[in-house]
Amino acid sequence: MADSDENPERHDSAGNEGGVSVAQMWGGRFEEGPAEVLWRFTVDHSDRRLLDDDLTGSVAHVKMLSAIGLLDQDEADVLEQGLGSIAVEAREGTFRFHDADEDVHSAVERRLGELVGDVAGKLHTGRSRNDQVALDLRLYLLRSSSERIAQLREFAHVLMAVAESVGEKVVPGYTHLQQAQAVPFAHHLLSYVSTASRDIERFEDLGRRLDVSPLGAGALGGSSLPLDPDRSAHLLGMEGRFVNSMDAVAARDHVAEYAFACVQALVHLSRLATECVLWATTEFGWVTFSDALTTGSSAMPHKKNPDIAELTRGRAAIAIGHLTGLMALQKGLPMTYNRDLQEDKAALFAIDDALAGALEAMTALIADADFHPAAPESSVTALDLAEALVERGVPFREAHHAVGSLLSALFTDGRTLATATAADLAAIDQRFEAEDVVLTAPVESVRRRRSTGGASFASVHEQLRMLRDRLA
Repeated sequence: MADSDENPERHDSAGNEGGVSVAQMWGGRFEEGPAEVLWRFTVDHSDRRLLDDDLTGSVAHVKMLSAIGLLDQDEADVLEQGLGSIAVEAREGTFRFHDADEDVHSAVERRLGELVGDVAGKLHTGRSRNDQVALDLRLYLLRSSSERIAQLREFAHVLMAVAESVGEKVVPGYTHLQQAQAVPFAHHLLSYVSTASRDIERFEDLGRRLDVSPLGAGALGGSSLPLDPDRSAHLLGMEGRFVNSMDAVAARDHVAEYAFACVQALVHLSRLATECVLWATTEFGWVTFSDALTTGSSAMPHKKNPDIAELTRGRAAIAIGHLTGLMALQKGLPMTYNRDLQEDKAALFAIDDALAGALEAMTALIADADFHPAAPESSVTALDLAEALVERGVPFREAHHAVGSLLSALFTDGRTLATATAADLAAIDQRFEAEDVVLTAPVESVRRRRSTGGASFASVHEQLRMLRDRLA
């Protein structure tokens, strides 16, 4: 809420000629207006981004009220025209919120009163702020889900394009940040496309639970008016309506589920971000990021910092905290609505914004990067030598021990596996054959790999085909 020296009640009555004041909304029981300290503490303007959703819900509500006879056609037409005018203002960025607007709902009702007069007071017929905000959140989450899915798809396609561009470049795959097996660099990149595809699936699956209208649940127990929640849901284009009115206004698990989908996607981005930070170091030297997408140092002229990647990790951390807050927010609340739930929006929007921003920035960073990863050490082929013995009937533990002994002997002599000869292999185990020496080449290791989904060139081509189909 913006700072104001005015008493909110005085501001409202003075500034909203023809509109609906705070006192008119809920002040009938009260003999004095809200104190400034109450207003400062309880009003949260983070819900202003729900303006479009609130208008969508209000139009559907007006149509339903008209259909059941609680509004005559002239009243319905006037209200719809007024709401349409507000929608134009929202679209053109000319809609003006007032400090005295308690929330987005009161802002709409106030502005509607300014435009159409007293008939605006009928907009709230058969509706509570409780089912109204529950609907607005669902509409917002449905809209945002589509936007995040589109961003994730773009991110995945950029990674696939890079995977295709690097061709058959072979790099070390790591466990414990130690070189482990040779893998195509494309295979490494495509692992993040697989995570993005699951992130997309989470948002898509969540859509089924979001697409339920709570309109008609009222404050918590429905209404004595002949409301038609099924008609409202149909007018909104939603798949169904609530089953239990108390659950409809109290439930926030869909908010937490959306937040989790965002945070999990951020965690995946954060893992890639960490690799980007490592790859950009002098020690790794795997990537050069665009000057336009990196920052410098105020003190050290040579520095080129991958701030996008680092901030992605940081924002993932903060989003995890917000998700924890959303879970804790729900745990002690009795049915039904409690004002605590006002706090869900600031946390939700912070998480959503973090993912939206990180996807945009990381997609740009990867798309404009120059990847030049280093070749792996020859020791990454050790498992291939062991498996050559296994194919000849040697128990894996014996084969593992034999290759370990070979490596120990070579390292003692200051040599690498790449320098091993047929004689070196035979000295360790007579079951090695002379042609096994070629297995010490990392590219040969990748070429020989046959297991489905493994890190082979053939697997990369198959993954690209499958991922394109999945992301289509």
